[in-house]
Amino acid sequence: MIRETFIASDPKTAYEQAVKKYGNNLTLLSARQLQYDDGKLRCEIEIVAPKALYMEKTLQKKDLQNEEEEMLRNQVEKLTQEIQILKETHKTDTQEMAEVREVFLSRGISNKWLDATLNPLRGSGMDGDAALLLSYCLEEIDDTLTLKGESIEEECTIVLVGPTGVGKTTTLAKLAARYAYLMDRPYKVAIVNLDNYKVGAIEQLKYYATILSLEYFVVESPEAFEALQPVLDAFEIVLIDTAGMSPYDTQKFIDMVAYIHSEQQKKIEVQLVIAATMKYEDIEDVYQSFSFLNIDSVIISKLDETMHLGTLMNFALNYQTKMSYFSTGQEVPDDLVVADKEYLLERFLGNTESM
Repeated sequence: MIRETFIASDPKTAYEQAVKKYGNNLTLLSARQLQYDDGKLRCEIEIVAPKALYMEKTLQKKDLQNEEEEMLRNQVEKLTQEIQILKETHKTDTQEMAEVREVFLSRGISNKWLDATLNPLRGSGMDGDAALLLSYCLEEIDDTLTLKGESIEEECTIVLVGPTGVGKTTTLAKLAARYAYLMDRPYKVAIVNLDNYKVGAIEQLKYYATILSLEYFVVESPEAFEALQPVLDAFEIVLIDTAGMSPYDTQKFIDMVAYIHSEQQKKIEVQLVIAATMKYEDIEDVYQSFSFLNIDSVIISKLDETMHLGTLMNFALNYQTKMSYFSTGQEVPDDLVVADKEYLLERFLGNTESM
């Protein structure tokens, strides 16, 4: 057997590189997150593969090296052309377009989205009216935002995932209270805790379950989770709390896939919890890494902790992912609302009144 290390910016990419090379003929030995000399964090995973397969793939790699170098040169040339086009495009902004662009850029909306929205308006007559351009951009934002809505049409298992510190456990307690007591009819709800990493996580969720008079289960392995399914089948909604995961923690991701792929009767929904206070680059890293789990929708937490929603809006516009709920404080169950465009736009518009 041969050991080999794969390095990428996130665990999903590193693991996919290994699978692309060896298929399922590999064994994951370790995963770790390192900070390189350039200050950036990267994920290293180490695997073992059969020696004969390693030699075969290595020889193929040498044959493909020239092809990859040519592909890289083409990509660099294409990127250079795109940068030049971008420069020329911004030179042709009217004064009014430049003013409106700056309004949104200063609040976190990306040039990528602004280009796609403003460029078709050049020469249309609208490009000389700043108020009209601002109104048009806001209408486009409203049209682009995507909501999941709240509709429970069948029994389901809802898995909350996300990085450490975004409030998954408190959000799960709010959802549990909502489904059990605040809907058009009460649903039979169970809470399952998979978080065996964070100190106090089991006690915290058990406390919420006791207060809400809901069944509570602690599971320590995918096998135990699968064995619990006959019991969970008696509930209409099963809410699952998971350990907070860094985008670079490959082993936890692999463990989570095992849980999600367990045999069960209910439809599975994976809801990613992200905080409105996070930087755009961090939100993007988290979303791309957790997309490995086939995300159904996103819950936005900590909306009460920031007045600046441009970063969140930029993420919602660029990825057009469905938003399901907004968490607006720590109170259970009060500080949870169904995701609403009007709420989000009102908060965002508070930062555009200077225009």
